[in-house]
Amino acid sequence: MLHADSFKQREITKEDTIPKFWLETAKKYWDKKVAMREKEFGIWIPVTWKEYYENVKHIALGMLSLGLERGDKVAIIGDNRPEALWAEIATMCVGGVGVWLFQDSLIDEVQYIIDHSDAKLIVGEGQEEVDKSLMIKDKCPKVMKVLWDDPKGMRNYDDPILINLREVMKIGEEMDKKEPNLFEDLISKGKADDTCLLFYTSGTTSLPKGALLSHYNMLTMGKNLMKVDPYFESDDFVSYLPFAWIGEQMMSISCGIQAGFTLNFPEEPETAQENIREIGPHMMFAPPRIYEQMVRNVQVKYLDATFSKRKLYEWAMKIGYYVAELKFLKKPIPLQWKILAKLAYWSVHKKLKDHLGLSRIRDAYTGGAAMGPDHFRFFHAIGVNLKQIYGQTEIAGISVVHRDGDIKFDTVGIPIPGIEVKITPDGEIISKGSSVFQGYYKNPEATEKTLKDGWLHSGDTGFIDADGHLVVFDRTKDVMILNDGTKFSPQYLETRLKFSPYIKNVWAIGDKKPYVTAVVCIDYGVVGKWAEDRNLTYTSYPELSQLPDVYELIKREIIKANQDLPPVAKIKKFVNLYKEFDADDDELTRTSKLRREFVEERYKVIVNGLYSDLENIHMDTDITYEDGRVIHIKTDLKALDVQ
Repeated sequence: MLHADSFKQREITKEDTIPKFWLETAKKYWDKKVAMREKEFGIWIPVTWKEYYENVKHIALGMLSLGLERGDKVAIIGDNRPEALWAEIATMCVGGVGVWLFQDSLIDEVQYIIDHSDAKLIVGEGQEEVDKSLMIKDKCPKVMKVLWDDPKGMRNYDDPILINLREVMKIGEEMDKKEPNLFEDLISKGKADDTCLLFYTSGTTSLPKGALLSHYNMLTMGKNLMKVDPYFESDDFVSYLPFAWIGEQMMSISCGIQAGFTLNFPEEPETAQENIREIGPHMMFAPPRIYEQMVRNVQVKYLDATFSKRKLYEWAMKIGYYVAELKFLKKPIPLQWKILAKLAYWSVHKKLKDHLGLSRIRDAYTGGAAMGPDHFRFFHAIGVNLKQIYGQTEIAGISVVHRDGDIKFDTVGIPIPGIEVKITPDGEIISKGSSVFQGYYKNPEATEKTLKDGWLHSGDTGFIDADGHLVVFDRTKDVMILNDGTKFSPQYLETRLKFSPYIKNVWAIGDKKPYVTAVVCIDYGVVGKWAEDRNLTYTSYPELSQLPDVYELIKREIIKANQDLPPVAKIKKFVNLYKEFDADDDELTRTSKLRREFVEERYKVIVNGLYSDLENIHMDTDITYEDGRVIHIKTDLKALDVQ
């Protein structure tokens, strides 16, 4: 019988590795418990720990037969799915190093990472990943084989570098019959300080750097996080964010293997939200953009609701916000408000949580970028225990987190056990602990700059408040100096504006400028519906974004966001961009962070126009699509004053 409280942490030694923990967990649960599920053709297909073990063993021995040796790199690209995770664990079991790439990486990005990492094997999902691999194979001579597992569209592919993952597993199965102890012998040779993952950081200003993380880094981070928020073998977690993002590895690998909870893989990336609702996970970790989209979905439902439903929602949210504020302030909740909160929960909040897939959530986390206070308050108002975390790839994902009952939406909490955080005299956040990475691959200069005197230098500006909470101001290089000399965070302005359902993304400008301006990317779906309800005609995103009525709509949203800001920080002028910011155009990183230096150079005509008397700004530029197509755009943008 499995119990929710049966997980007990043990100390992590210098002999421990992820495969050793994985092996212990697999043998503990074997065929008594589901290790993972994947939805295929509308059915959730379970995989026991025994099946998990057998699949990983056969892939590992198959990779060994293909020539993979200890320390070799294996590049993995594709959607979240069991086969990809099996390949990652198998790589570690052989003593290799996993290198994940984002599914939507352009060919130049794929080539750079495969070549720079010296990957010997590439594991791809299907035709798309195989095509990318074949396009770069001549420029990446260290690649020996490309493994694939989805047969759709692969019938006529016969390049000798290609091999089906099932064939690799058959080779491994034959090797296991000849040497039945080989697999576990390979696992036993690993040490905690061995490198297990090579993560390429998003690179907001330059080429991505490869961060080397050890088994000890990953395991201690997971253990220390679970000292704050324990996870249990009976828990469910939905793995839908890219494994190339440290946050997903943090939950699925670092915590998942130690706690033994069940991983669930969506049918497709597009069905993730629906599949999350079906599973009802116990914990969730996502960047702010995911939570922002959830709020936007609720706001759109509200706009489309009947008068009575809107009034009920407004009543329930008013109660939720008030009670949440009392909790933030650590004040007692009067009995009448407790009763009202129960009524609001059963009439509105419970349905909202279920609609968002958060019905069983115990701990929800956000990190990777700033989240606005409005979004944070919203989730606490509906009863979701949302916590801010702070960390980076170079510290295995997390170093600071909110605690239950001690949540301040303008901070990111206090350090997890085993991590020390302090502020340098010039305001930089630095950290020390067992999870700090080994350095950057082939980049000793960057390693020396980031790891100084045993401390990890984050490049972020912040301070520690009177309660010991860390306040992250912004990236040091991104902090704006306003026209009165005060420092201000552009991210704060941007997150405030993104609480509007009509605004998808924002770029706030104002560093050493006479006033603050903004470049706005509208939400095409929401604004399009708004326009149709008012019989406004349009045929495309560029046309919709430039409609006078849409400008007035966005102006009203900016005025709302300006209300609580100091006069010098208020947005005075804005333009609606003719497109959304896009990672394929290098405007965003693959984790959706704005590449400020790049967009400032690309859109310098817009910036100059915002700080001139021009009412119309002429744009002449290119748009790049994921398939490599380049479209030339000529258009005029209206620059509107905010009165």
